[in-house]
Amino acid sequence: MQPVKVYADRRSQPSRAVIIFCRVNQIDFEEVTVDLFKSQHLTPEFRKVNPMGQVPAIVDGRFKLFERYPADLFTRAKIESILDWHHTNLRRGAATLVQHTALAPFLGLTTSPEAVKQAEKLLMQSLGVIESVWLKGDAKFLLGNPQPSIADLSLVCEIMQLEILGDEVRDRFMGAHEKILIWMDNVKKATSPHFEEVHELLFHVKARMLQSKAAASNQAFEPSTKLKIASKL
Repeated sequence: MQPVKVYADRRSQPSRAVIIFCRVNQIDFEEVTVDLFKSQHLTPEFRKVNPMGQVPAIVDGRFKLFERYPADLFTRAKIESILDWHHTNLRRGAATLVQHTALAPFLGLTTSPEAVKQAEKLLMQSLGVIESVWLKGDAKFLLGNPQPSIADLSLVCEIMQLEILGDEVRDRFMGAHEKILIWMDNVKKATSPHFEEVHELLFHVKARMLQSKAAASNQAFEPSTKLKIASKL
């Protein structure tokens, strides 16, 4: 029997969440890399896999990710509500912020200061909701569950992409949310070593961006230095 094929790019938050989910649940799968930076998700070949041109995509006629939700219908419904909320709140805030402050400049695309302002506001609101609604009291995981669900993975992987912004910017958003930082650490420990391995590429991208930013700063500094020297001559 052929393993499930998971088409993914580890720079994508949903991709990382699904890969970790499969690893933790010991689901036999083959990871097929779809490079978003090279627009491989828009090719005719990938459109045959997912006409929407999005990752992750799973190919197996009998596999349904949602079958791995808790058996209790009430808990399952609550997890569904978190995932529904996630896409129009935390994901919109975090992904938009990363896109316009890190990815767009790195890829030479146009940025929008207004989009950044709105994204920052939505991100802060979303972090507050996570703490006040789904991490009440001493909850180790969302909804007080004894182990992480696909909702925990989706939200934590979303927040992890703030790493790309650099430590200073990340801490500006996360510093006041100790409860969220503890929850994220709980999810990492519960899914180790898969969590760390899946996020290696994210930290690689972060390093490349920091190097690119440093190189750009040096280039901007050199002409001004030469100009000062010339003026003294």
